[in-house]
Amino acid sequence: MKHITILIPDGQVNMGTIATIIGAIEIFNEANTYWEKRGKKVNYKIQTAGISKKVSFSNGVIMLQPDVHLSEIKKTDLIIVPPSNIRNDTDIFKGNKAIIHWIEKQYMLGAEVASMCSGIFMLAATGILNGKTCSAHWAHAETFRNAFPDVHLKEDKLITAESGIYTNGGAYSFLNLLIFLIEKYYDKQTAIYCTKMFQIDIERNAQSSFVIFSGQKKHQDDDILRAQSYIEKNYQNKISIEFLANKFSIGRRNFDRRFIKATGITPLDYLQRVKIEAAKKSLESTRKTVNEVMYDVGYNDQKAFREVFNRLTGMSPVDYKFKYNREYETKNL
Repeated sequence: MKHITILIPDGQVNMGTIATIIGAIEIFNEANTYWEKRGKKVNYKIQTAGISKKVSFSNGVIMLQPDVHLSEIKKTDLIIVPPSNIRNDTDIFKGNKAIIHWIEKQYMLGAEVASMCSGIFMLAATGILNGKTCSAHWAHAETFRNAFPDVHLKEDKLITAESGIYTNGGAYSFLNLLIFLIEKYYDKQTAIYCTKMFQIDIERNAQSSFVIFSGQKKHQDDDILRAQSYIEKNYQNKISIEFLANKFSIGRRNFDRRFIKATGITPLDYLQRVKIEAAKKSLESTRKTVNEVMYDVGYNDQKAFREVFNRLTGMSPVDYKFKYNREYETKNL
């Protein structure tokens, strides 16, 4: 019989931690039940494991008791790493050093690992993600990159899979990762059954439409901070990168280099993201047409606007308006 371990962290826990743990237990158990109903032998034993007898959540309102102590599991096939409050490389080892070393050891022994939302911080602390790709909640992207520069973060991805390591974007998208794992460890029929039982949208494959762009401002380059501020206040106008470089008396190539170093993206990408973020807010909350919104944020070319919007959100402006503008949706039902 193969083994699935769902970790219960010892420190830095939050309500997202318990939601993921309970969700994983319930969905894997349902997969086992359905598998058995189809006349197949249940091949997966599911256990929660930790290093304390009990872990308190939400100031003692909820208590979880792991099935076994981590040391009792000598070998496992899949490890589920739930989210936590860990947000930097200083906090990672608080209360969880033994768990981090155990994950690394089990991976070296052949186990696969799936981290959910901010569980990526604990997983990255093992070192097994270095040189590999992963996903994380878009809100944690900047912090994660600063803490783990050797990991290739793909914040637009809902799910990543590489070398037996699986990650998901964040929050309740962990449900999509669980369905992905059900299909891998059971089969597609079982995965589809679970999506219907738990009403999980199987079509989601990106988190781009959920991203709220705010720009990386935690750097010490004052000229670039001023350039960012100028873009955010004047995005409706026609702004060239050459104009920005001249405005702040920086050579064009040097301006690009400093901008990327400070923010992680090019000045052009920054300008486009600011424009599209403004367009998203307008599409969400006003009655303006897509063309009106396009002109408001400084685009004159419909094709260019649609292409940039689709690249940054994963959907067309019309689809975005239909999805997020409740008044628009109601009128078109």
